[in-house]
Amino acid sequence: MPKKEHHFSTRIGWLRAAVLGANDGIVSTASLVVGVAAASAVRGDVLLAGIAGMVAGAMSMAAGEYVSVSSQADTEKADLAREKKELEINDADERQELTEIYIERGLEPTLAKQVADQLMEHDALMAHARDELGLTEIHTARPFQAAWTSALSFALGAALPLLAVFLSPTNLIIPVVVISSLFFLAGMGMLAANTGGANIWKGALRVTFWGLLAMLATFLVGRLFGTNIS
Repeated sequence: MPKKEHHFSTRIGWLRAAVLGANDGIVSTASLVVGVAAASAVRGDVLLAGIAGMVAGAMSMAAGEYVSVSSQADTEKADLAREKKELEINDADERQELTEIYIERGLEPTLAKQVADQLMEHDALMAHARDELGLTEIHTARPFQAAWTSALSFALGAALPLLAVFLSPTNLIIPVVVISSLFFLAGMGMLAANTGGANIWKGALRVTFWGLLAMLATFLVGRLFGTNIS
């Protein structure tokens, strides 16, 4: 019996939500605490702002992912319902449509018709869902999975710059948070790229560049518009 292959595409569902959540958790929380610290806030205020940002961000990520992926799921269900109705109304046209899809993919017309007929005899709706609509079990929308994965990964990512604030000397909060967050982002980018089968250095460069840009922007805002609230 041939060994079952494991493909990176099977990780798409949870990997996207986890990477997005962790990246946002680190970048947004680090940027927030850097901006507050740049306004000459005391450690307690910086931590409070960071914790509030972590909770709000995790809930926002969960809600946003759930709504977004639920909309995708609703669209998929509507497409399947429409396809099921079309199969009931005109089976012959649907067989021809599937045959033409296989011909476009390189099969001879006779073989394409045989494949279409056999697949429709086995499971007509699944055949059209996969080959006409592009819906598979791997790519099917899962709202709850996306929501909790995003919220948890955001919270874990946000905890890293908060830990840096807690452990760093008061006068070194900004450089410690920036350097440690860039390190965390690089590691997360490399891990995500490796998990997805991509180049780890490109993955690290992408997230560290945008993370540094975000922290620089909030630092400037804190310096320009902040007041001493200690």
